[in-house]
Amino acid sequence: MRLSHLISTSFLSKIKTILFLISILAICGTVTELLGGIWDASTHALRAPEKFWTIQHVTIYAGVGMIVSSSVLGMIVLLLNSKNKILFKGIKILLLGSILQLVGGYADSISHEIYGVDGLVTPSHLTIETGLFLCALGSFMTLCQLDKRKTRKVMPIAIMTVLLSASWIGFNLILLFTSVVLCIPVYDLFSSGCAVL
Repeated sequence: MRLSHLISTSFLSKIKTILFLISILAICGTVTELLGGIWDASTHALRAPEKFWTIQHVTIYAGVGMIVSSSVLGMIVLLLNSKNKILFKGIKILLLGSILQLVGGYADSISHEIYGVDGLVTPSHLTIETGLFLCALGSFMTLCQLDKRKTRKVMPIAIMTVLLSASWIGFNLILLFTSVVLCIPVYDLFSSGCAVL
């Protein structure tokens, strides 16, 4: 009992550093996912044959892996110290976003197995993108609770990840709800995405 108390006490004494690490890992994962998503969308313009395990999808799911790792670390922090409810709200949002991304990623792999090429706007992609937005938001909220001097250089990147992930969802929802009007001009770039609509 004494050893576990000692480990718990030493772990909790570094809680701000661990929360900073969680946020940085989630932000790096979000940036990796966004870049992989842009790369994946650009292959639609090349009309490259698409399977699930392309280098673009590996890049996207490497970002998901970073975010899930930060969520697991955040869950450990939550289990050891659940007193500060405001501070850990961001971690809980990050955890929810990670779960959505894992579920959406699994659904995306099944979709690729059944249909081969998939579109830009699919339920699995929207689930992944919603999880991505929640992860970006959760890491931003966690950073906001930490020392401003420590987070000053990272905060602009965190803000950009929230804005870009929200823009990605917004673009896809616009395509979904105004498919006929918008798919005509963007058909050449996102032809399979428009075909799903």
